[in-house]
Amino acid sequence: MSRAAAAPAGPLATAPGGYFGRALVVDVGTAEAERLELPEEVLRSCIGGAGLGAWLMHRLAPPWVEPLAPEAPLAFVFSPLVGTPLTTSAKFAVVAKSPLTGLLNDALASSHFAIAGKLTGNDAIVVRGACAEPSVLLVDGDGARVIRAPNLWGLSAAAAENRLRETLGAAWRVAAIGPAGERLVKYATVSHDGRHAGRGGLGAVLGAKNIKAVAVRGAGRKPPLADPKSVLAAARDLRGRSFGPATAKYRELGTLANLLSFNAINTLPTRNFSAASFEGAPKLAAEELHELRLVARENCASCTIGCEHIYAAPGGGTARVEYENVFALGPLCGVSDPDAVLAASSLCDDLGIDTISAGGTLAWAMECAERGLIDAPWLRFGDADALTRALTEIGAREGLGDLLAEGSRRAAESVGQGSAAFAPHVKGLELPGYEPRTLHAMALGLAVNARGADHNRSGAYEADLSGDLDRLAGGGEHVAAAIETEDRAAIMDSLILCKFLRGVFDEPWAEWPALLAPVTGWDVDPDELHRTARRIVIAKRLFNLREGWTRADDRLPERFLTEPLELDSGREATLTEDRLRAMIDAYYDGRGLDEHGVPRPDTRVELGLDIFVQAP
Repeated sequence: MSRAAAAPAGPLATAPGGYFGRALVVDVGTAEAERLELPEEVLRSCIGGAGLGAWLMHRLAPPWVEPLAPEAPLAFVFSPLVGTPLTTSAKFAVVAKSPLTGLLNDALASSHFAIAGKLTGNDAIVVRGACAEPSVLLVDGDGARVIRAPNLWGLSAAAAENRLRETLGAAWRVAAIGPAGERLVKYATVSHDGRHAGRGGLGAVLGAKNIKAVAVRGAGRKPPLADPKSVLAAARDLRGRSFGPATAKYRELGTLANLLSFNAINTLPTRNFSAASFEGAPKLAAEELHELRLVARENCASCTIGCEHIYAAPGGGTARVEYENVFALGPLCGVSDPDAVLAASSLCDDLGIDTISAGGTLAWAMECAERGLIDAPWLRFGDADALTRALTEIGAREGLGDLLAEGSRRAAESVGQGSAAFAPHVKGLELPGYEPRTLHAMALGLAVNARGADHNRSGAYEADLSGDLDRLAGGGEHVAAAIETEDRAAIMDSLILCKFLRGVFDEPWAEWPALLAPVTGWDVDPDELHRTARRIVIAKRLFNLREGWTRADDRLPERFLTEPLELDSGREATLTEDRLRAMIDAYYDGRGLDEHGVPRPDTRVELGLDIFVQAP
């Protein structure tokens, strides 16, 4: 195909520091591109990443568009901090309407793709349309072009990335999909540098467009900074703090360090959330695996924390190990064999599927099989071979895998027989590794979040685990904590900074503006930034309202509201429908929403939401 419209590398004359002031919108079906100007008002209101992605979806996604339709846009969105020396700032958001939930989805990741993508001269790269055959989108400082790539189809994302860089040159950075994305598995990932923009199935959106990969090459010109010396000073300070005790856990053992502590306090979801502790947890613990299997510890691009722990996997391979993939493929499925869990995690990477949704859907299917609701006598909790077989079938969409590739919500709708009551999802997105009945602030956060059940967009478990609240008795303090953590996540996901840094900020609402101001030149104060956070949270809800969301979608599966948990302490953990409803009501009021979850007129005015709803 021919080269698309060119996009000059330099920033627009009116762009604030850290920005180019435009997005490149490419129709891969016609190989045509256009430059979409991003006014300063929009940039200041949304910042970048998830916030700017929400604005782009309001503007570019047709109402009620099918997520896998050619007209559905997918955006790679950067931020003003990308390319600066600020630690953990080499991150980007992939934003689209999710094929898993039918709602707005933003998936974040760190890699060199973020830096190279930003230095193409764009604050975002938007992909729409569809190719007639497997292809790759190339974007550099000259613009964009689409090339045929049938030889990459069927490869893992890592193999496709390596082959493309061998062909194009080392200066190119690649985000690719695996076989699951090609086969439109609803929770397929977008992968790059061994990392994944994992949740919500955005790999399937690229697969539906016949795009195997997006490759970017920086043009070598960064957008100017308003105060380079102050940016450098802030970077030195943040770098120093990133080596402190707030990040020690991530450096030493990684997020898997949570496994034993969560198990001890009965908040480790086990066997499809039928229990909250797992007898096999010690075999999977970081303390055990670290001594026996650690191969290396790595840093993401432009990161000083070094949280990535690479473990030896069966067959001579390796696996990046985090709490969420071990929880989802281990305790949630009743599997305690570390070889099996590491092999399953590596298989998910090769296929390009989200481990949380894969584990949640498999755990639901295991319970269905044991209840006799589906004909799969081979599929049982704790069976390592069944875990591997099921994941392979999902990636290939063969046998039972064709049903499970749709996620637990659609699979439960198909199976029926009451199986929806224990399908572990909110709005179609499977739950992460936090037991809602023993973490009531987190229960609220999971229920109301725009993306669905998610621990990265609502980190309310921090309040539950702080010791300041009774985590088994949700009330007003839990609501306030859920709102605050959701606001903080909205800013960190828009700046974009890694959430593993959150503990190094003593006064984040004062410290974050001090990072943004010398980059952009804006005189941002804590109050403005807090309004920005609230604006971004409500903007996501507005998009979902446009796409058919109702208050009924803000809830948890029936299991959590009708089945109490017996804790090791002898106490019973219960989350009733009435308690959750009362917290949701209070959340709506605190967010400036009416009883239906719709922004009140005064909230629209206060937060300037017309910048989203009036986008042409």
